[in-house]
Amino acid sequence: MTLERDDVEKIAHLARIAVEPEELDVLQRELGGILHLVEQMEKLDTDGITPMAHPLDMPQRLRPDVVTEENHREEYQAVAPLVENGLYLVPRVIE
Repeated sequence: MTLERDDVEKIAHLARIAVEPEELDVLQRELGGILHLVEQMEKLDTDGITPMAHPLDMPQRLRPDVVTEENHREEYQAVAPLVENGLYLVPRVIE
């Protein structure tokens, strides 16, 4: 699929992108290249190929689940206007 200059202008307008007239030729070539690549990929036979959930087939490394911060709840709630059972009490805003 080849893009015309008018197509590029319309795409830029729809995307709300300000494109200078001298940039249109470069964008036309680049977008045309992308569409050409998509056309090539559409021609590939993908029957029997399992879709991947992620391109890297490896487990995610996780950090150890260890508490690293001290509990300062009592200090923080000491300056709060209203606290009950470890919870901050605030005025009701939705009735």
